[in-house]
Order: sequence, then C-alpha cells, then structure tokens
Amino acid sequence: MTQTEEKEEITGTPLVPIEKIVSLCKRRGFVYPNSEIYGGVAGIYDFGPLGVELRNNIRRFWWWSMVQTHDNVVGIEGATITHPRVWEASGHVENFVDKLVDCKKCKRRFRTDHLDPVNLEQHKCPVCGGELTSEPRVFNLLMETYLGVVEGDRMKTYLRGEACQNIYLDYDNVLKSSRMQIPFGICQIGKAYRNEVTPGNFLFRQREFEQWDLQFFVHPTEMEKWFEYWKEYRFKWYQTILNHKDRLRFHAHGKDELAHYAKQAFDIEYRTILGWQEWEGIHWRQDWDLSRHSQYSGQDLSYVDPLTKEKYIPWIVETSGGVDRTFLNLLLDAYEEEPDPTGKDPRTVLRLHPWLAPVKVAVFPLQKNKEELVSTAKAIHKDLQRYMVSQYDDVAAIGRRYRRQDEIGTPFCVTVDFQTLEDQTVTIRERDGMTQQRIAISELTMYLLERVTWK
Repeated sequence: MTQTEEKEEITGTPLVPIEKIVSLCKRRGFVYPNSEIYGGVAGIYDFGPLGVELRNNIRRFWWWSMVQTHDNVVGIEGATITHPRVWEASGHVENFVDKLVDCKKCKRRFRTDHLDPVNLEQHKCPVCGGELTSEPRVFNLLMETYLGVVEGDRMKTYLRGEACQNIYLDYDNVLKSSRMQIPFGICQIGKAYRNEVTPGNFLFRQREFEQWDLQFFVHPTEMEKWFEYWKEYRFKWYQTILNHKDRLRFHAHGKDELAHYAKQAFDIEYRTILGWQEWEGIHWRQDWDLSRHSQYSGQDLSYVDPLTKEKYIPWIVETSGGVDRTFLNLLLDAYEEEPDPTGKDPRTVLRLHPWLAPVKVAVFPLQKNKEELVSTAKAIHKDLQRYMVSQYDDVAAIGRRYRRQDEIGTPFCVTVDFQTLEDQTVTIRERDGMTQQRIAISELTMYLLERVTWK
C-alpha cells in the first residue's frame, strides 16, 4: 500500500491531488501564475475574479472572529517596508536563514533540513544519486530593497519577512491611543516576502504571501492561561470552516524545532496529499520582541499597570497563520468528484462553507428566449446583488448551469420558471444535497442571508 493510499484509508475519503486544484484554479478564475505571458515567476501568483472573492471572505471571517467579536483585541495595517534595524532587533538578519547543499551532477539544490539524514551523511543526491557539496551554504531569506534615489546614498532595508513586526513597532502607539489595558491583543493581515530558494506545491510555499497575526500582550503570570485559550480558540476556528475535521491536529515543537524566541510552540497541521503540513503556529514568545525593540530603539516599551503601578515588559502569545495556505487547504478540503449514476462525467463540487463561498447565489431563467422569465430573473439578481455576490446565467441547459456553479462552490441556485409568473415563487436548489424547494420571491433575500452570513 502506498503512503497516499494509507492516508486515504485513514480518513475514509480520497485526498485530492494538488494538480486538480491547480487546474480548477486556472480554469475557473481562482488563481493565475504571475506574469504568465512572460513565462511566470516561481512562487508568485495572482488571484482572479473568484479567487479574490474567496480570499476576501476568508479575511473577513478571520477579522470578524478575532477583532470584531473580542472587546480586548484591535487591528492595525502596517507598511511592508520598515527601518532596517527592525530586522536586526527581531533576529531575522542573523537567524532567518536556510542551509543549502547542491548536487554536483544534476545541479539541484536542497535545504539540509528537508533531506534524509542518510543522504546528508553520505553526501548523496536523493534524486540522481550524484555527489552533494560537503559544506552547506547559508542563505538569508529576507528580500533586500533600497530607499533613496541617489546611488551611494541609498539605504538598504528589507521587505518584511513576517507581518507581526509592525505590531510590536506600533504596540506603544496602540496602547496610548486606544486606551487598551493588558491583557489585550493587536491583529493584522498583511503581505510578507521571503526569498525562498525552493518555492513549490502551488500556494503552499511562495515568495510573496499573506499572513494573519494576533499578538496578545499579557502579564507574565497569566501567560499559561492565555496561551491555552488562544491555542484552543484557533483550533476550533479551523474546525468551523472544514468538512474533514479529522484531518486537523496539533503538533508540539520539540526543543530542536523551537524558534529562538519561543519557550513553547504548537502548529495546527492539516493533512493533504502532501502529508501533515503546518497551517498556523501558536507561539509562547515571552518578552523577546518588546525587549529587543526596546534595546535596539532606545525606547522604553514597558507597561505600567494603572491600578497596581507595577512596571513590566509584557509577554506575548502569538497566533500566526497564512491566508494563502488557508485558501489552498479549503479548496483541498472542499473539492469532490461525485460519480454520475447515468454514466456522464462526474459532478465536480466545491463544498465550501456558505460563509466563504465566492458566489453565494446564481439566478437562472428556465429559458433564455422567454422575455418575461429573463426580465424577472435579472430583477431578482439585481436585488440580491445589494446583499451578496450573485451571478446571472442563461447560457446552456439548466443542468449545465448547475454544474458550473457546483464547481465554483455556489451554495444556492435560483430558477425562474413559468410557475414564477403565476404565483411569484421560485425554485431554490441547494448545492450539497441537490434538494429543491419553492419559495416566495418576497422571502428569498432573508432566506439566503440567514444561510450565507456568519453568526
């Protein structure tokens, strides 16, 4: 039994090949290769009409869950370029590195932490069997850029390697301007950049990507409580948006895996065809970040308790995940091919949660050559557009239209037929069970809003 077959037997449902998702994304307008007409750029992608809707919905749901529904959490949006000293203080200039070896025969390059120890010990390429270079080379992942226009006077800095540093830089400003008191958190969603040597597996490892971060500032004596709180909260959040909840787990970092700033760390991992992969990290950062920025900037970032007057550097619980990895994992989780009992092509369906689906409803006239059906369907579509993303479609047979919407994850389809003209009702068809029912046009908007809006 192969490794993939083993995984499928454990979960009870097939694990989706990445290639199927790549094909769907290109074909239906979720994701395109960046600069494709020039041959593309490895590890960089653009998001198409459906992709940007799905990403926006993912972001909004995260923001609603993390900021809007928590009284002690606020948000910021920081710049992607900061002072170069930021990355010295954070440890990225010194520690944000990959160790690489090259094959002298096939010229492939490998990260040493991705190689089997036997290959490293024998200096043997895992692909062609050729000899690997004996001494690993150190490669910093930060992307360099320069500020200024006069050659020689330009300042070298970096595109941010992680989004969370802005939060530490703005911590004191947020504290003073928003009247927050510890414990409190700051959230951000934003771009980050890493000069990955071996980007791959589609959206999983990119050079330009988007992160979401919470940095939660606490008294050191309450660190354990809040670490456990956010660890469990984030795990349950991912369970909420998944169909295959059994593919989710925690992975505790061993001593050799911990980052330089972490006392404890857990990854939330999701199982795909690639195996168990990190989705989000929950980190016990202690006072590393604020202490380092205090030291390097010369600014005192201590907190003074307004009641006890105790002065201390807050400790930090971090939850840090990827918007793009969430995008990819949700597609892998939602994608299904159902056999057609009549022997036709299987039905491809994305079982995305209605909250997240890029299109919430599609409206069809039963026949495109009947003006009354078309005008009624377009009027319903225009009305629904004020509340949710709606599509109008009158191309091909009704069954083909259903199939197109199933493939992009649309949870509901509304058909205007001849009975509509008689009693002002429509047929609403649900994606997952393909069940249908009649509903009054006057009740349609509220019916849909109750099912496609998060609560």
